[in-house]
Amino acid sequence: MVDILKNYIGGEWVSGVGKPTISVKNPATGKTISKVPAGKKEDIDNAVKVAEAAFGKWRNTPAIKRIKYLFKMKQLLEEHADEIATICTNESGKTFAESKAEIVRAVENVEVACGIPSLLQSEFSEDVATGVDEFMIRQPLGIGACIAPFNFPIMIPFWFMPYAIACGNTYIIKPSEKVPGTMSRIFEIIEGVGLPKGVLNMVHGGKETVDALLDHQKVSAISFVGSTAVAKYVYERGTANGKRVQAQGGAKNPIVVMSDADIDSAVKIIVDSAFGCAGQRCLAASLVITIGDAREKIVKKLVEAAKSKTVGYGYSDVTDMGPVITLESQKRIESLIETGIRDGAKALLDGRNISIKGFEEGYFVHPTILDNVERDSELHRTEVFGPVLSLMHVASLDEAIEIVNDSEYGNSACIFTSSGAAARKFRHDALAGNIGINIGVAAPMAFFPFSGWKKSFFGDLHGQSRHAVEFYTQTKVVIERWHNEWTRKF
Repeated sequence: MVDILKNYIGGEWVSGVGKPTISVKNPATGKTISKVPAGKKEDIDNAVKVAEAAFGKWRNTPAIKRIKYLFKMKQLLEEHADEIATICTNESGKTFAESKAEIVRAVENVEVACGIPSLLQSEFSEDVATGVDEFMIRQPLGIGACIAPFNFPIMIPFWFMPYAIACGNTYIIKPSEKVPGTMSRIFEIIEGVGLPKGVLNMVHGGKETVDALLDHQKVSAISFVGSTAVAKYVYERGTANGKRVQAQGGAKNPIVVMSDADIDSAVKIIVDSAFGCAGQRCLAASLVITIGDAREKIVKKLVEAAKSKTVGYGYSDVTDMGPVITLESQKRIESLIETGIRDGAKALLDGRNISIKGFEEGYFVHPTILDNVERDSELHRTEVFGPVLSLMHVASLDEAIEIVNDSEYGNSACIFTSSGAAARKFRHDALAGNIGINIGVAAPMAFFPFSGWKKSFFGDLHGQSRHAVEFYTQTKVVIERWHNEWTRKF
C-alpha cells in the first residue's frame, strides 16, 4: 500500500477533492512509490480562499519581519538537505549529488530574498514643483502561484516563492505530478518556519489544477517552467485572464568550440553539461558546433569521456547519470535518436537498449553522440530533453553564430576559446539570454535573473533576483504637496 499525498492549504494537510490519483514511479525501478491527487478546480478554490484571507495581514507585516521567516527557512532546508535529496533522487532519477546541488541553488534564492528591505527600495524626487514631492513605492500583487516542472522539483519553485512572499504576497505551489513527494516533504519541514496560515500553500494535480490557477480571478501572477508548447499555453491562457505570467520554455543549447580552446577542459565540461541530470535540464548542452580543426581535436575525446559515464541508480556512489523520468520519455528519446540516424546522422555512441543489472525495469538511456546532424533535420529542430548530444562542423565563427541564431530557442549559448575577441563577438552577437564563455551550463547565480529569449521564454520579467521582485510587485507613484508657511511664500 503506497501513500496518497495531501495538499497543504491554510496551514493544514488536507486530502484532494475527488478520488482520481496519479501513480508516482521511481524511474530507476519502474515501481510505484506514492500516489498524488489528480486535482480538481475545487482544490485551487480552497487554496485561493485561504491565501486571500491571509493576504491583508501579511502585506501589512513589515518587510524586515517577513524576512525573518526566510532566515529560518534557509536553516531548515540546510539541516534537512540529505533527506530532501534522497526523496528527489528516488522520484526524479537524478544522482544524489545532483539533488544536493539543487538544494544549494534553492537556498541561494532564499538568501537573496532575505535582502528584500533593500530590493524594495525605490525612487524619491523632492520639489518636482514648488513644494511638491514625487516618489514611487512597490506593493505586492496579491496571490501568486508557481507551476513547477519535474526536472528540478527543489530549485525551481525557489526561483519565485521566496521573493513573492518576502514582497508581501501569499502563494500557491503546484508541484509536478511526476515528483510530488519532494515538495511535500519540503513543506513538512518548513512548517517549522511558522509562517502565518494561508501565506504559503501547496496543491497537487494535473491539467485541471493548472487550468484552475490560470483561470481563477483572484490569482494575480503565474510562474511556470516546462516545455515550450506548454509554456505558450500557460502564457496565452494566463494573460487572457489578465494575469502576469512568466513562462520558461524549452531549449536547444549550442556550444561552439574553437580550435584555440583548452580541449581537455572543454571535453569534461561539455560532457557534464550534456549528460548531467540525464540531459533533462533546460541549460543542458544539446549541440556542439566545432570550428575548423577543432573537430579533429575534440570529437574522439568527447566519445571516450561519454563512454566513461557510469549509468545507474542515482543513490549509488559510483553513478554519474541516472534514468530519464518516465517510460514515455525513454521511448520518445530513443525514437528521436532513430530519426536522427535515419536522416543521415552517424551514431558515434548509441545509448539505446542497454540493460542495467538489478534495474532492468528502469527508464535508462545511456549517453548518445550523433555526428553530422543536418541543420534542417527533425533532431536538430526538436528539444530532445535527454542524454543526446548532436555534433555539427563549420569553417568559421560567423557560420557557427548563424546556426546559433537560426534556432527558434534562445535559452543559452556557450563558446570555448582562448580568444578574447572571439568571446566578445560571440557574447555580443549570439541570440540567447544566458551566455557562457568557457562554461558548459550558463546558469545565473540567484542575484541575477534567469534569462531566456525567443521561444525559450514567454513574458517580460524572469525568475530570480530583481526580476522576481519586479514581477511580484506593482509600482505606485505618489505626488504630494503639504501646505505650510514656507510653501505659501512661493
